[in-house]
Amino acid sequence: MDRCQTPGYALDPLLPFVDRRLLIWEPACGEGYLTAALRESGRKVIGSDILYGQDFFLETPSHWDAMITNPPYSLKYAWLLRCYALGKPFALLLPVETLGAKAAQDRFRAHGVEVVFLSKRINFKMPNIGWKSSAAQFPVCWITWGFNIGQQLTFAEVKPRQVIDTLDFSDPLTAHLLGHD
Repeated sequence: MDRCQTPGYALDPLLPFVDRRLLIWEPACGEGYLTAALRESGRKVIGSDILYGQDFFLETPSHWDAMITNPPYSLKYAWLLRCYALGKPFALLLPVETLGAKAAQDRFRAHGVEVVFLSKRINFKMPNIGWKSSAAQFPVCWITWGFNIGQQLTFAEVKPRQVIDTLDFSDPLTAHLLGHD
């Protein structure tokens, strides 16, 4: 489950709460679908990933204002801890079941949380399957802090769109991240 690629439409419910002037760090960018969608929405974004040698737990970009990502689910509690420790706004796309875990609740209680629930499941690009699955695998939500959404629980509509499985390699960052430069 740690190599799921997230389609850009998963961002739609979150974007109204993300100031366009913020420099967004996407530290688990994988193949770059969220990074590309953030750019298409007019936001500035830095993409990195352990797959390309950037370890979220050991380094951060020299400048960034907020983080938006779909982290590896096997490390979700460690990611939450690190996100709160970094002290900047963040949004993590995590399984809904995360909300029921004591490890997450302890962090939410100590620091606060705002959750954006999605009306439909997200169809992720799965390892060895791609986008071929017609049924989403599990429910997810945006677990956020620092974006000042204004309420602890938000229920948002998601409108799935077909994902085109090509990235713009003319974009220098995308090309560099994916080793096509």
